[in-house]
Amino acid sequence: MKVRFPKWDFSKVRAHWAPSIEFSQRYNAASTVPAHIEPYLVKVMMQAKKVLDPKHTKLHEDLDIFIKQEVQHCKQHLAFNRALYAQGYEGMKAIEDPYREDYDRFLKEKSLRFNLAYAEGFEAMGSASALVFFEDLDDLLEGADQDAVDLWKWHLAEEFEHREVAFQVYQAICGRGFFSWLYRVYGLFYAVKHIRTHTARLEEFLMNQDRKSMSPEEVQRSIERQKVIAKKVAKASLPRMLGALSPFYDPAKKVPPAGMELYWQQY
Repeated sequence: MKVRFPKWDFSKVRAHWAPSIEFSQRYNAASTVPAHIEPYLVKVMMQAKKVLDPKHTKLHEDLDIFIKQEVQHCKQHLAFNRALYAQGYEGMKAIEDPYREDYDRFLKEKSLRFNLAYAEGFEAMGSASALVFFEDLDDLLEGADQDAVDLWKWHLAEEFEHREVAFQVYQAICGRGFFSWLYRVYGLFYAVKHIRTHTARLEEFLMNQDRKSMSPEEVQRSIERQKVIAKKVAKASLPRMLGALSPFYDPAKKVPPAGMELYWQQY
């Protein structure tokens, strides 16, 4: 693990950065997640460091890198999202506001156990999403703008790289017994529902904006394409997520996909 500082200029990135408008907007909606969840994760892990036993020397070191990586993810996606706002999608902000406020509320009102379980749930989603993006979406990425592809592959490669950290922190602080496993699974379901509800709202807004200039026939075809993409991503994601439900789940056992190491090396 290491902290990387990629340099991209998103001022000319297209909102429709992939040949499929529907695919582009699905991931544009997802790009708002790191803009708000990463600051939350940083604060949760800083709280965790205060109570994590000093004997976990390596985990403390990994946490420091984890935190710095998440800061970079936030910065890069904020820059990318600003480019989207400038292309007629300013209305994204109104949908992002309550999502960001949820994390402020979690920090104020929820226990550290809850926040660690939620964080690990998100990290399990992240490593699964990395496998999907690297292994299952080549046909949708063919012909896409390279900066947008590189943003996502760099980010998801790092999510995969630090896939063990939140899991190890959760176990070190919350335990490894039956209740701890059950609560971790609860955190996973909570995170999936919370995040997917937000991205679905944003995706709907983005697609509605695009469809204003379409004919009724074009809108119908767009809706059908959107359904096909959603089904494809869900089919690829589900088996990779199911493993996280097991009491024997260990993210360290996940194998990096082909092409991921390149993104660890080049930045």
